[in-house]
Amino acid sequence: MSKFEQTKTCTNKPLRFATAAIHAGQEADPVTGALITPIYQTATYVLEELGKNRGYQYARTHNPTRTALEQCIAALENAKYGLASASGLAAASTVLNLLSAGDHVICGEDVYGGVYRLFERVFKRYNVSFTYVNARNVGEIERAVQPNTKLVWLESPTNPLLRLADLQAVSEITRHHNLIFVVDNTFATPYFQRPLELGADIVVHSTTKYISGHSDVIGGAIVTSNDALYEDLKFYQNAVGAVPGPFDCFLILRGAKTLSARLREHERNATAIAAFLEEHPSIETVYYPGLKSHPQHDLAKKQMSGFGGVVSCVVKGGLEAARDVVNGTQLFQLAESLGGVKSLICHPASMTHAPIPKEVREHCGIVDGLIRLSVGLEDAEDLIEDLEAVLPKANTASVKGEKKEVVHAG
Repeated sequence: MSKFEQTKTCTNKPLRFATAAIHAGQEADPVTGALITPIYQTATYVLEELGKNRGYQYARTHNPTRTALEQCIAALENAKYGLASASGLAAASTVLNLLSAGDHVICGEDVYGGVYRLFERVFKRYNVSFTYVNARNVGEIERAVQPNTKLVWLESPTNPLLRLADLQAVSEITRHHNLIFVVDNTFATPYFQRPLELGADIVVHSTTKYISGHSDVIGGAIVTSNDALYEDLKFYQNAVGAVPGPFDCFLILRGAKTLSARLREHERNATAIAAFLEEHPSIETVYYPGLKSHPQHDLAKKQMSGFGGVVSCVVKGGLEAARDVVNGTQLFQLAESLGGVKSLICHPASMTHAPIPKEVREHCGIVDGLIRLSVGLEDAEDLIEDLEAVLPKANTASVKGEKKEVVHAG
């Protein structure tokens, strides 16, 4: 039985998502009665006697504020176990420590640039090999399996192209070959998607993004219901020590309380902006799984309960046009990261995905004209007006007298 199922109301029914986000792992402090989980700002704990503690001994291993966060995130993913980390990449590193020299990993080709850098510049040095595939095609994953394959790593939706993998179909392959199946669920969040219920073994998050939701803290998380994997991951979490401090845990836990309310508004704004961009003559391609024209819209409806708050698009005119757009917006702030209450605009090729070689980026579709929008909680009409003010300037020459032709992500 998962922690989510163990969290009961007075009628002994499992808590629904919004309630679990506020209550799971967050009982009133037993010493003071404090309503909100305190920040336990301590490095160590006094033992009752030699070999006997009160559940905590050293803060790298355990901290009560971190415990509350870990239990909450596990509940939201309907999982048995949660582990908090210092960043999303720290979470990825902890998971990759499950591997040994000589192991092989299959990864979706349009993975976040920081993960690509971690795989190619760090773990390859330890004789771990990687094959990058188009994860929209389940057959490519099957064909990439080698005798030494140990793990499959996917984002769904991907960053920044919002492509999906059929998680249930992939899980059948990984079970057949006895592989560890890892899904980065940062973009969807557990509010819109629960990969463990679709067959994944491990879920990772950058809690910097939607779970904290306010662009004021760095964090990551790992979630699983597999007892053996949890014991190994817990060992590596403690052994490597890339854990968040208690104040960071407090901020992420505070953000998680409003996750469901924020995600509904993020999605509503993103849907409006995607529809606007789809009809704009300066836009060549729109990537948003909530659009009916998106080639994986039906899959999104099948395995997700919503479509998220990120919209990507290709501006006609290439790099110069994209530069004019990202430098010209006022409400959309030019910055890396996503998932906060303020809207952000990003040029992936030169920012988040710059660690990926140009030829690899362009093969995946991360072209110089691509921009990524993290749609915040402002009024959607203000955000559309902000984009409308800069988009015509970017491509006046290229669209003059040209009949609009909408091109959708494939």
